[in-house]
Formats: sequence, C-alpha cells, structure tokens
Amino acid sequence: MDIAVIGSNMVDLISYIDKMPKEGETLEAPDFKIGCGGKGANQAVAAAKMGSKVMMVTKIGDDLFADKTMENLESYGIDTEFTSKVHGTSSGVAPIFVDRESRNRILIIKGANQYLLPEDVDSAAEKLKKCSLIVLQLEIPHQTIYRAIEFGNEHRIPVILNPAPASKDLDFDYVGKCDYFIPNESELELLTGMPVESKEQIVAAAFTLIDKGVKNVIVTMGNRGVMWVMKEKFYSIDSYKVDAIDTTGAGDAFIGCFAHFLVQHGDVLHALKLATAFAALSVTKQGTQSSYPSVEELEQFMKI
Repeated sequence: MDIAVIGSNMVDLISYIDKMPKEGETLEAPDFKIGCGGKGANQAVAAAKMGSKVMMVTKIGDDLFADKTMENLESYGIDTEFTSKVHGTSSGVAPIFVDRESRNRILIIKGANQYLLPEDVDSAAEKLKKCSLIVLQLEIPHQTIYRAIEFGNEHRIPVILNPAPASKDLDFDYVGKCDYFIPNESELELLTGMPVESKEQIVAAAFTLIDKGVKNVIVTMGNRGVMWVMKEKFYSIDSYKVDAIDTTGAGDAFIGCFAHFLVQHGDVLHALKLATAFAALSVTKQGTQSSYPSVEELEQFMKI
C-alpha cells in the first residue's frame, strides 16, 4: 500500500448559480449536480487516479448515500476495508454553491465523519504499517488526527496534514510532528493572525509556523501558485493559466497528486509542480472528483 488517507467523505450537493440570493429571496439556479466528495475522499481519489495504491480509514452513515460512497471509492481501486457504517447517523454532506465567476461557498455537515475515533486508527494498524505516507485533514475529530500523527511517528511513516477547514484549536505540538503542513492562504491567515495579501506576507506568516516547529509549510495560493517554506529558505511555484469553471476540490486535487508523486519519486519540488498542474486541470471541469484528470490528461497538459 502506498498511501493511507485517514479522513472524511462527503456527498457534494452542488448548485450552480448566477448569484447568491439575498435574505428572504428565492432565485432559480441553472444547474445542480450530486457528487461524491469530502476532503479525505477527494485526496484519496486524486492519488488513486495517478496510480497510487490507496486505503481509506473513514466512516459513512446508514442512509441512502452510504452505499454510493462505498461504491465510488471502490470504483477508483481504493481499499475500503476500514470504511465502516455508523448506524442511526447520516453520511456527511456538503451543500456547495458555485457562481458564474467559479467562486464557491461551501457548508459541511460532518455526519458520520465525527465518529471516526482514535481507536479506528489502531484497528487499522497492521495495514497502516505497510503504507509509505499518511494523509490527514480536519473534517474528523482532532483527537483522531493526533493519534494518526503519533502512529506515523511511531512507525516512521511521513505525515501530510491539510488544516482544512482551519481551526484555531489545532495543537501545534502535534503539527510539528508532521512532515508537510499544507494550508491555503485563508487557512494560513486564520492560523497565524497575519495578513496574506502578498507573497511576501505569505512567506512571513509561514515562517512563524516554521518557528513553532513545523518542518515544511506548503501554501496553496490559487491562481498565484504555491509557496514551499522551510527553515531559512523558500520556493515559489507558479500557477498554470487556465479557464476556470469550478474551483471546488482543487486544493484536495493538489494534495492527492502531491502525495502520489512524493511517494513515487521523493522529489518535493517536482511533485509540487505536477500537483499544481493537476489542480489547474481540475478547475476546467465541473464537480470535485469528477473533474480530476487522468494520468494521460496530466501528461498531455505538461507537454504544452
């Protein structure tokens, strides 16, 4: 097994709108789609589409969405041995609103995801030990995340933590034990309380996390690219210019692709460049997982 994603799954309820309604206003929206999402599942699918062998440790509800979620993960070849149902609970759902400028607003209802507990990490221990990388996000309980980080450290397995959705309650004693910490600009701003208007400000904010013991801070900046900050140095990776249709799930696309190439080759800078291209391609189509490119599409894009 290459990658273990310990995290969330959601059902995306995507409304494509011309504009957000005002309070008390009802508007007609031109389109609607239902898709499988959730930050953990998105990242797992992105890595699997690139060819990684991926397992998920996650929880689903016992509603009409549950079997569809399981079938979707398995359709990408993801190992679902430790994907289990929580009876009497809904699956996680994410109502998403995407406007004409491809800007999105997202609500999440965690549902069964909030029942993914530290003991679930321990239950999957024997298979987790065989993985080369652990990938985490914040749509599950923090205690579960901390246990997964400890597990990675105990067994010398590198850990990626994506602090999304961002939380000021995040314990940086644990964050410092991760190998890669990957926030976007708004998450970096919330976690540091510092401005992120310019690349210089982003670097300054990231360095405060390095001072707290974080080894590698990788900041995704949308159409401004990616910033990789380490102790005493940083790299800037430019974005690829594309016509964006829907940016939903682009950050997860980036992380899943980065995880794949990190495991395959170990070249961080090269993995960041490929992940930036993968994320750029993802915004040229509607949806989350359904927008993620194939290996062939990524290779063709990189030739341009």
